[in-house]
Amino acid sequence: MWTFIALALGFSFLLSLTANGFVRAWSRRRGYLDKPGGHKQHAQAVALGGGVAITFSICAPILAALATALIWSNGDVPGWVPKSLQLHLPGVASRTGAVLGVIGGAIVLHVLGLIDDARHLGPVVKLAVQIAVAAVMAIVFEIRILELEILPGWVPTILTIGWIVLITNAFNFLDNMDGLSAGVAAIVAAIFAAAALRNGQLFVPAAMLILVGTLAGYLVFNFPPASLFMGDAGSLPIGFLMSVLIVLTVFYDPTQHATPAGVLLPIVVLAVPLYDVGSVVVLRLRAGVSPFRGDRRHFSHRLVQRGFSTRTAVLTIYLATLATSLGAILLPTLDWPAAITVFIQTLAVVGMIAILEYT
Repeated sequence: MWTFIALALGFSFLLSLTANGFVRAWSRRRGYLDKPGGHKQHAQAVALGGGVAITFSICAPILAALATALIWSNGDVPGWVPKSLQLHLPGVASRTGAVLGVIGGAIVLHVLGLIDDARHLGPVVKLAVQIAVAAVMAIVFEIRILELEILPGWVPTILTIGWIVLITNAFNFLDNMDGLSAGVAAIVAAIFAAAALRNGQLFVPAAMLILVGTLAGYLVFNFPPASLFMGDAGSLPIGFLMSVLIVLTVFYDPTQHATPAGVLLPIVVLAVPLYDVGSVVVLRLRAGVSPFRGDRRHFSHRLVQRGFSTRTAVLTIYLATLATSLGAILLPTLDWPAAITVFIQTLAVVGMIAILEYT
């Protein structure tokens, strides 16, 4: 298992490191730069194109792993492949259509982000495309939140679409400061990978680990002070892939000695990103502006306004994410009273952040 983890992390990290380095050099030569101005905080022009390297570094290993699973699932598996891995090959191969659909959805949002980074599309167009992609995932590829299947009719489908759009925008909103969205996404993906591994899954933790490795490689260039930005071309695919992989994660499996309390895991792990998107939407609506209009009302900006440096603000949000999410790994093993205690603890941490912010 440790070999599997090291391979997924190491290969994606090196691929991302190489791809982002190449993109940065190309962007500087071609003048593909994000220039300061408006609500942007950076003082000098910064290379764009990190989203291209990120999307490639995530999608290429997943497609390579899928192709390998298809070849090996016919029975011609090399002897050095662990038995625990061989057991999952038929299952991964059977979901080929869904995997290709997810990759296709990520690429569509990546292209949408590229266009928006160049031409600044309006929020209506971006939201419409996100809803359409989410609807295709839920309806065509039947990627829906399993725990909601007890609800009647189209309710699970509609809620799944809403979830995908919400989390996609949460990480898009977080991309407002050097290293913030990528770092928080890496932490969150690592937590979900650990939870999925404990529940005996393979594809979801592998994809999450590839996401972690890719983001770590990008952070070499994006941690403050950043020399490369990903733009919407990176933040939209990251948020989308995160949301879909969370939907595909099994949080309650009695055969793995898991309890129903595991269904609380996504809310607990994503408490800080959800706090950021919720608070900034409220502040924008209070100011009478569109909730999708970029500004400096984000959690990170509010910390800087209180005297934090950019790096300190980013590290503080990393720690807040860890504080709320680490306990979530235990949720699938806890009974309801203990799980509710973890949930209340998460609410307390977020509430404490809010009180300190607004005092």
